[in-house]
Amino acid sequence: MITLDDFASFMEKQMNSFFKDNALFDDFIRKELVPLAHLKERHSSWSLEIDLPFVDKKNINITLSGDHITVKAKLTKTFCVSRGSVITEFDYFKKTIKLPDGINTKQISAKFENGILKITMPKPADGKKIPIE
Repeated sequence: MITLDDFASFMEKQMNSFFKDNALFDDFIRKELVPLAHLKERHSSWSLEIDLPFVDKKNINITLSGDHITVKAKLTKTFCVSRGSVITEFDYFKKTIKLPDGINTKQISAKFENGILKITMPKPADGKKIPIE
């Protein structure tokens, strides 16, 4: 005879297996939230703004890898989400974005102010400057 505890244990194993194999649920497995982000194209640069509330500047890590930029930030306090009888605690924000073509990766800069991380990615200068005589 299967008890309720046996069934609950079986279901938990099945759910854990499903969540581990499904990238959509990575945030619940790794306890990382995906922050809101907005990528804008400007005349001479791209601007990426990421909302990082409850984060200190010293706890933000920006990594450039190939054609992707990853931002990971530790929260100053744990954020909890309740789903039925399960409470999931989140400690980090994490966002990975594919960079647009034509970025000058050597001149990327970042500024953090009022909970918003702004990353500026200059486009390479096109053409040749023509001196005037």
